[in-house]
Amino acid sequence: MSKGSITGWAHSQFGKLAAPDVESLMAEVSEAALGHAGIGAEAVDGIFVGVMNTGFSKQGFEGAQVALGLEGLRYVPAAHVENACASGSAALYAALDFIEAGRGDVALVVGAEKMTATTTAETGDILLGASYRKEEADIDGGFAGVFGNIAASYFQLYGDRSEELAMIAAKNHRNGVANPYAQMRRDLGVAFCNTVSEKNPIVAGPLRRTDCSLISDGAAAIVVTRSEVAAGLSRAIGFRARQQGNDILPLSRREPTEFAGARRTWQRTLERAGLAIHDLDLVETHDCFTIAEMLEYEAMGLAAPGEGYRVVRDGIAEKGGRLPVNPSGGLKSKGHPIGATGVSQHIMACLQLMGEAGDMQIPDTTLAGVFNMGGAAVANYVSILERTA
Repeated sequence: MSKGSITGWAHSQFGKLAAPDVESLMAEVSEAALGHAGIGAEAVDGIFVGVMNTGFSKQGFEGAQVALGLEGLRYVPAAHVENACASGSAALYAALDFIEAGRGDVALVVGAEKMTATTTAETGDILLGASYRKEEADIDGGFAGVFGNIAASYFQLYGDRSEELAMIAAKNHRNGVANPYAQMRRDLGVAFCNTVSEKNPIVAGPLRRTDCSLISDGAAAIVVTRSEVAAGLSRAIGFRARQQGNDILPLSRREPTEFAGARRTWQRTLERAGLAIHDLDLVETHDCFTIAEMLEYEAMGLAAPGEGYRVVRDGIAEKGGRLPVNPSGGLKSKGHPIGATGVSQHIMACLQLMGEAGDMQIPDTTLAGVFNMGGAAVANYVSILERTA
C-alpha cells in the first residue's frame, strides 16, 4: 500500500487577526502550502478542511470555501471535518486515508478558526460543545470550568500541583518566544504564572489565566502526497505510525484525572512504530490547559499516575531535557485557533525534522511525536513523524 507523506505546508500568524473570517484565513495558507510543495492547484485530487465553528460563524460549509481563494480548486472534491479541538488532525488523517486508499495522489489539508470576533462569554459557551452538555453545560467557567474541575479532582487525589502547572506555563511561554507564528511571544516566568493577581486571575477551579490557552484566529495548511509522488519533490515527512483512539464523552462515566483514551492511543501508536516514548526526540502536545499537559505526560508514559509533576520538575520536558515537550510554545503560547491546531502541531514537528525550526530547533531531530485531542481526551490523535526525503 502506498503511504502518504507531508510534502509542503504554510502557517499564518496566530492571534487577533484582521482577517474577517475563516474563508480569508484559509485563502492565506492554501496557495502558499501548494507553492511550498512545488505543486500546482491542478494536481490536487481532494481537499480536507478542519474547522470546529459550531457557533463562531453562521456561515458553514467550510469545505466549499477553499476554492473561493484559489480558482484552480473549483472542481476538486472537498469535505469539511469536525472533531472538536482535534478537527485539524481529523482532516489530516482523512487526507492520508484518501491517499493511502488510492483515491488520489495529492490532497490539500486546511485547518482554520476565527474566534476573536466572538465575545469571551460566547466563546466559552461555544467550546462547551466539546463537552457533554446534558451533564456539563452548567459547569461554572464554561469549557475552562471542565478542566478546572479536572484539576481540582487531580489535586484532591495527588496534592496541590499549582506550582508545577505554573512551571508548565512558564516553559511553554519561554519556548514560544522563539516561535515567529506565536500569539504571545513573552517569557512570563514561573513566579508570575504561579501568582494570582489582577493580571493573572483565577479563571476556573485552581486554574489561573496563565493555565489556559489563548483565544485565537489562525490557519495552517499541509500538502499530502502519495509516497511515489513525494519522491520527486524537495521534502517528504512520513508517518512511522499514526492512530486515532476515542474515549466516552461524559466525564461521569470515566475517571476524569486519567486520560485513558489518550494513554491507549499512545501505547498502540508506539507499539505500531516499534518504539518507546524516549526514542522520540520531541513531542508537540495539546496543552489547551496546563493540567492537560501534565495528564498527557502520564498518558504518554513519561510518569506514573499522579507523578506527572516530576516531568516538569525534573526538567525532562525542557528544550534541553530528555524529551522536549512543546518546543514551539504549544497552544499556551502559540495560540489555539481550534480547527488550525492539529495542522499547526504537525507543521511544527515537520519544521523540526527538516532542521528548519530556527531558534525552536531541537538538535538532531529524527523522530517527532504529535498529540492532538478533541474535548477532554475524547478524540485522541497520535502521530510519529520522520523525515523520508
